[in-house]
Amino acid sequence: MEGEGAAAVRGGDEVVFAELAQRYRWELRVHCYRMVGSFDEAEDLVQETLLRAWRYRESFQGRSTFRAWLYRIATNVCLDFLDRRPRPLMPDEVGGPPEVSWLQPFPDRLLEPVAERAAEPETVLVARETIELAFLVAIQRLPARQRAVLILRDVLGWSASETGELLEMSVAAVKSALQRARPVLRAHLPQHHPGQAPAPVTALTGQERELLRRFMVAHERADIAAFAELLSEDVRLSMPPLPYLFVGRTDVAAFAENAMGPGSALHRGCWRGVPVQANRQPAMAGYLRRPGEPVYRAQVLDVLRVEDGKIVEITAFGPEIFAAFGLPATLP
Repeated sequence: MEGEGAAAVRGGDEVVFAELAQRYRWELRVHCYRMVGSFDEAEDLVQETLLRAWRYRESFQGRSTFRAWLYRIATNVCLDFLDRRPRPLMPDEVGGPPEVSWLQPFPDRLLEPVAERAAEPETVLVARETIELAFLVAIQRLPARQRAVLILRDVLGWSASETGELLEMSVAAVKSALQRARPVLRAHLPQHHPGQAPAPVTALTGQERELLRRFMVAHERADIAAFAELLSEDVRLSMPPLPYLFVGRTDVAAFAENAMGPGSALHRGCWRGVPVQANRQPAMAGYLRRPGEPVYRAQVLDVLRVEDGKIVEITAFGPEIFAAFGLPATLP
């Protein structure tokens, strides 16, 4: 199809172009998301990629695949965006490493192609280790071009020559950029994270599903003691884009007490949790019905990272992200 479609695309055949572009839209969105760390911005950048591809369709000569051509455009769109909008890392309040304030979660329901595409040889498996929030935060600490090299080489498996051609770099420059990027990535990943050569793990484990169930029950009952039992000793809680970071079971449980305990303005409200998946991690969409209100309103989306049977990290996002997960703003 691609070989036959090259002339049609160059000739301005909108139907052929749309069919080819739609086949890769889902993975281009994942690629842009890894580059910028924001779901909303990735959506905009994919749209810009396809508009730019159509505008410059005559440059597609068919020497590479249509997919590789789109990746070249998408990567350059992201690099242009990052060049226009430098990303200063935001210092947290406890003196730890700077936080990625623009971070947003990615709905698992959008991580796979449609069923008929899944069996194609070129389909990219979105492995957990390359989409987890911890990985996203770590690669945001790399300069943009090093980030692109690492994603193309270690995540997508492109060769050094393919990467160099896409980025207009020599093979030696690609190898040098990768050698500089890998140690930085490893330094900022959790201790048990593999860092490269990820295993193709996508599904939640039974342990993760059970911890998520207990997490939701503890919230719905405002049971701070039950909540604390689920946490590791060195658990971290962050709330991008807010500059708050709580580290350790005692501090995280104290925050939960302030948010849901008897002294909280929310204590008399009723919580309801909806299980979801984000970035191949268990997550809860939390809804709150305040006293006197007839409905539960979207409040928070908590994404959990689990290790050794405990929650080691909670990343809490605001209700503005619910729509991307297909979640309603209210529940009856």
